[in-house]
Amino acid sequence: MIDLSALEDAILQPDSQVQTDTPIMDTCPPGFEESDELRSAFIRDITLYVPPPNQPSSLSARPLKKIPRTLIRYWHDPSDLPDDVRDCLSSWERLAEEGFELRMFCDKTALAYIGEQYGSREHKAFLRCRHPAMRSDYLRMCFVLAEGGFYVDADDALLGDGWKDMFNDGRLKVQPLCYDIPTGQMISAAELWRVDLPTNGRIFYLNNNPIAAPPGHPVLQRALTRATNRLLGFDPLPEIQSTTGPGNFTAALAAHARDLLAAGDLFDFELLRDWGAIAETRWHLSYRGDSRNWRNMDSN
Repeated sequence: MIDLSALEDAILQPDSQVQTDTPIMDTCPPGFEESDELRSAFIRDITLYVPPPNQPSSLSARPLKKIPRTLIRYWHDPSDLPDDVRDCLSSWERLAEEGFELRMFCDKTALAYIGEQYGSREHKAFLRCRHPAMRSDYLRMCFVLAEGGFYVDADDALLGDGWKDMFNDGRLKVQPLCYDIPTGQMISAAELWRVDLPTNGRIFYLNNNPIAAPPGHPVLQRALTRATNRLLGFDPLPEIQSTTGPGNFTAALAAHARDLLAAGDLFDFELLRDWGAIAETRWHLSYRGDSRNWRNMDSN
C-alpha cells in the first residue's frame, strides 16, 4: 500500500512547490495504478507537482520528437452524421490553413488502418470494441502511437487559437479532470488547480480527449497494450471507461509517471490547465439521447 499521508507531505507544500530531494513515488509499488483509490490520489498529486529547480534529467539528453500537425477525428458511420456533430467537426476545418493534415476515421477505415499498421491482436481487439466510442478510443491510441498528432472528439467545437501552445514542444498533452461523487458534477478547471481543494468523495483522472503527442510516446504504448489485453481477456462485456477510455489512459500515464519519478527524470507530458478555453464540448447534441451515446449503451 502507498502511504498517502507521506505522499501528500512530499508533494503538497504550502506554496505547491516540492521542497525535498526524495523521489515522491518511493512508496508506490508497481501495479498501484490498478487501484482506483491510489490512482486517483496519485493523479491529484502530480497535477500539483513541480520538480525541484535545476533537476538533472536524462530526458534533456534525448530531445523529444515534434508533434505532427495532423488532426484526427472519428465518427463511426459517415452516412449517418448528425448536422449538429457536423457543425462541431466543421469548426476545426480552419486548421487546414495552419498546415494541418485533417484525418477523419469511421469504423471501416479505422479497421483497415489498424490492420495495416498493427498485428492480429490489435485487429482482433478492435473488433471486440462493442460500441463506437470504444472503437474511437482504440483508434486514437493506435494512430497517435504510430504517427503522432492531435486527436479531438467529434463533439468538441474549436473556439480560439490556444491550440498553438500545445505544439510548442514534444511533450504529450492531456487534460486532467475531477468528478465530485456527492453532487454528480465535474469540478471546474479553475478549481482543479487549487492546492487546498478538498479531495474526499472526488475522483481525479485524465481524459483521453484531447491527445496531442509525438509518435511512439510510451504512455500511448502502455495504454494500447493495456486496452488490448483487456479486450482480449475473459470479460465478454468489458466496461468502456476502464478498458479503452479515460480510466485506461489514466492508468497508463500514472504508471509511466511513477517510473519517471523513480528515475529522477522530468515529465515528458503536460497537463493542460484549461482545455475549455481552446474547445467547447457541446453536451446537447442529438445523438446523446440514443444508443450512439456510450452512456446509454446498456440501457436498451
